[in-house]
Amino acid sequence: MYYYIYVLQSKKDKSLYIGYTTDIKQKLEEHNKGYNKSTKLNRPYRLIFYEAFIDKKDAENREVFLKSGWGWRSIKKLLNNYLK
Repeated sequence: MYYYIYVLQSKKDKSLYIGYTTDIKQKLEEHNKGYNKSTKLNRPYRLIFYEAFIDKKDAENREVFLKSGWGWRSIKKLLNNYLK
């Protein structure tokens, strides 16, 4: 089993959402159906980035980092071409 961190971009207002899951397709569907309170208002979303991990703890740590100040800046810099 793999664990994924993912970045979604709202098609409505271009905002980003970072999360982690074991099933990216299912998670994207859930976000787009409005099952997640924090993303419900800005749907629909598109998947713009993901990373796969074998270890669950590594995926959790990466998600926490990307949601931090340094992580947020680094992911925005990495994805700069897709955020336009």
